[in-house]
Order: sequence, then C-alpha cells, then structure tokens
Amino acid sequence: MNFSLLSFSAQAVLLLIAANVFMTFAWYGHLKSLANSPWYTAVLVSWGIALMEYVLQVPANRIGFHDAGLQVGQLKIMQEVITLAVFVPFSVFFLNEPLRLNYLWAGLCMVGAVYFIFKA
Repeated sequence: MNFSLLSFSAQAVLLLIAANVFMTFAWYGHLKSLANSPWYTAVLVSWGIALMEYVLQVPANRIGFHDAGLQVGQLKIMQEVITLAVFVPFSVFFLNEPLRLNYLWAGLCMVGAVYFIFKA
C-alpha cells in the first residue's frame, strides 16, 4: 500500500492509531509483561516503546496540522478518541480486564466531543 496515495487526514489518523498502540503498551503493557521486574526495568522498557510512539506521533500531528489543515484541538480530540478505541481492546484482550459499560458511556462522550470540535 502506497502511503502517499492516502489523503493527508487519513495519513494522520493511521499514524495516530499506530502511535497509540505503542503508547498503550508503553503505559500499561508492563503491568502484565514486567509485573515481576523492578520498576526501573519497566521504566526503561517503557521509554524504549514510547520512543516509537513519538516517532509516529510527531509526524501525525505535523501532517494533520500543516498538510490536512486540521486545528490543534481537532487533532487532540482525534487523539483521545483513538486512545479510547485502542485502550478498550488492549485492556480486555491483553490485560484480561472485563469489558465495562463505562467504556460505552465514555465513548459516547467522545462522540459528542468530536461533534463539537469539528462543528463549523
């Protein structure tokens, strides 16, 4: 797939999704994967994972802002919606947390945030 054939908005969204996967593993993956390791080991591993998040996040925001013409607030709300969309499956499937109804309510609040931030 040729990334340059996608619209700038689509490129930004895909990069944000990928960045969020790394971010979620950096922030929460150690709770399972490194549970028996010292905290400083978890910090160092998380920093390494977070570096990859930044490698994707920075270009996503630059493409979204400069090329797609998105406002900073729009990028931030997109980021938060993507974060929730990545976090819920991660917590259910990786951390074996139960799927809770509050995720649905939080998602509906995010839909409202998207509506208001993109409303002209």
